[in-house]
Amino acid sequence: MKKIAIIGATNSQGREILNLFEENGVAAEDIFAVDTDCPLGTQISYGEDVDMDVYNLRDFDFSSVDIAVFAVTAEAAKHYIPRAEAKKAFVIDCSSAYASDPDVPLVVAALNGDEILTAKNIVAVPSPQVVQILLPLQKVAAKHKIKRMVINTYMAVSLYGKEAMDELFNQTRKIFMNEPLVDDEQIFHKQIAFNVLPQVGEFIGDETKYEWLMNAEIKKILGGDVKVHANCAFVPAFIGIGEFVNVECKKDVDVEDVRNQMRDTKGVVVFDKHVDCGYVSLNDVQTESDVYVSRLRQDVSVENGFSFWCVADDLKAGTAQNVYDLVQILLNNRKN
Repeated sequence: MKKIAIIGATNSQGREILNLFEENGVAAEDIFAVDTDCPLGTQISYGEDVDMDVYNLRDFDFSSVDIAVFAVTAEAAKHYIPRAEAKKAFVIDCSSAYASDPDVPLVVAALNGDEILTAKNIVAVPSPQVVQILLPLQKVAAKHKIKRMVINTYMAVSLYGKEAMDELFNQTRKIFMNEPLVDDEQIFHKQIAFNVLPQVGEFIGDETKYEWLMNAEIKKILGGDVKVHANCAFVPAFIGIGEFVNVECKKDVDVEDVRNQMRDTKGVVVFDKHVDCGYVSLNDVQTESDVYVSRLRQDVSVENGFSFWCVADDLKAGTAQNVYDLVQILLNNRKN
């Protein structure tokens, strides 16, 4: 068995990746848990019975691993990925560091996973909100040719990690206790509890980072002629992403045909009943590996259009499952 390093093992995303590997029976001796600025003696649980040491990224020897999964900030990824490449480790980058690099394939295992087999030594994975859109749309894109997408994304605070989740919890508690929030507005710089913030990431011109990133990632995977308009907002939820997606196709499209295509797509569950609560919400999908689709309907405001609502656990379905599937493709097919 090849050795795999999970870099960022103690943050929310890294932990979820580790959990999924353990759930699928990957032996602890084949995994290295690594993180930035990790004190000597730090351990992390791997399943119920194993506590593994966490190596400090600054001193980690990448020559001991075959695959390195980077679940860290873009800044840390840019700094340390060249070191991993120099030691011949194959890199799967979960940060946005290489997402727009034309020489680095951007891959979703179920959509274009074979590209990992021809990549030189690194691939990037899209942000979780893009993964959960493209999975349901993979057969639609092939048959009907997507022309334009308008996306409204409602993101849980887990995108910013444990510190953001702690801030939401502390703000919520203080509001009920009638205490001031000033000391707990360090991550979002505003009240996030019982609020909606129309900014995800820093501003890049008129767009925020994650609006720009969704546009760039979707075009890179589906083709540059697809037009994308994305809107992103934080909602006061701990885990998960919900998205309303309007799709305009180049060819005639029938919503029932789309429904059947989505139902036949691995990793996608269509739960769409036109009654009260006949849809899936963020709370329903936590710890789930699938993307759930509801509110599928024809968009009569444009030709060849439809819209849908999709939700997923951003840590598990949006990132960890994609990473695990890509590693399996590598292990089963790649020769070196």
